[in-house]
Amino acid sequence: MRIIVLGAGHVGMAVTASLFEDHEVAVVDRDPARLQALANAYDVRTVEGDGAAQGALEEAGIADADLLIASTAHAEVNLVAAMFARGLSSRARTLVRTTDVSHIAAWRAGVLDVDFMVSSELETARAVVNAIAVPGARATDVFADGKVTIAEFDVLPGAAGNPLVGVALSAAPLPETSRVALIVRGEELVLPTGGATLEVGDKVVVMASPQAAAAWSEQLVPEARPIREATLFGADSAGIAIAGKLLHRGVRVRIADGDAARARAAAAALPQARVFHASPRDRDFLREERIGASDVAVAVLEDDADTLYAAVVARSEGVATTLAVVDDPAAAPVFEQAGVDVTVNPRAATAEELVRFAHDPRLHQIGLLDDDRFEVLDVRVRADGELVGRAIRDMPRTGSVIGAIVRDGRAVFPHGADTLQAGDRAIVLVDPARAAHVERTL
Repeated sequence: MRIIVLGAGHVGMAVTASLFEDHEVAVVDRDPARLQALANAYDVRTVEGDGAAQGALEEAGIADADLLIASTAHAEVNLVAAMFARGLSSRARTLVRTTDVSHIAAWRAGVLDVDFMVSSELETARAVVNAIAVPGARATDVFADGKVTIAEFDVLPGAAGNPLVGVALSAAPLPETSRVALIVRGEELVLPTGGATLEVGDKVVVMASPQAAAAWSEQLVPEARPIREATLFGADSAGIAIAGKLLHRGVRVRIADGDAARARAAAAALPQARVFHASPRDRDFLREERIGASDVAVAVLEDDADTLYAAVVARSEGVATTLAVVDDPAAAPVFEQAGVDVTVNPRAATAEELVRFAHDPRLHQIGLLDDDRFEVLDVRVRADGELVGRAIRDMPRTGSVIGAIVRDGRAVFPHGADTLQAGDRAIVLVDPARAAHVERTL
């Protein structure tokens, strides 16, 4: 497939990294330094220019392109580029990233003539809510309409002596309706054979029913508690989207923002939430409102330094779990070293959804794990797929793991004797470099 990616920032870079192996990719950006960094990392063509200009799109080959992914941080630029693509190409599908949630409603109503639209705010909100869905997990995602939860846990020193640790997986009392998908031991990847063990210091990725994911949390992080009350610092569009999803799940929400206009807008948009015109730097406010009693504090401020401060202050006030929406992915380790429990990168969340559109149309969902070292694919199995009818234990050892199968609306967490059947949805953990091959095989 011939793909034009508009924008070489964090989102464009993540999209390009996932697609360049299997597609002919051209990237358009006005910044030559960004383009040079991208060209040094990936085998792609680069075009310096304004993506909202006809000439740059023509130079990138829009006339022969199959897909335009307009992924800059500027929604207007992305929309103009999509309109140009409509006139300059007879076949290019258009995929637009927007930072304005109202654009999604307009697109769904048929007002905006693009093939698919992704909202950074809504994807960030989804990622935040998923990240705290399993208490104590360092990362989570939800697949197959909520039937399958993928959770990544640290095996901390306190887990020594736990019946899941130091025991062969075949003999360990693993929670039912779950499967270990991967063990990360330093830089080593340990495939989950029956003889493999979990050890202190490992990271373990499990695929499970929601109930089994909670059981893993209780075993590995017994001090973690479910989320019933949340405090959000930041009432911009992303903060409002996050609060809305939490309220929908029955979580009690407080929102604090130092900007009076944003606080008023949040109060109008979310009457079920308690909204305060207050800053996380106001310690009197934090104590008067007993912010420390919150189960989770979510910091989603405009500046990463302010976000870090808010999360650390919340932790110092006694909040059980802290989550930060981090603008710069390189800053995430700093947040973790400062004691922030979970970080969410809005650009990575957006890139996941953009990449999915360029994959096989049988692909329902895509997720990224462990700093994007792994993809999780949710793909429907073809009747002529190479692995149909083969037992899990007889499948080739390629580093990919089928962690769950959705069949007749029910999630199955397969063991060695289970087989794939035509029409199944297979949830597969895979090295990104092998993702396209796995799709073809299934």
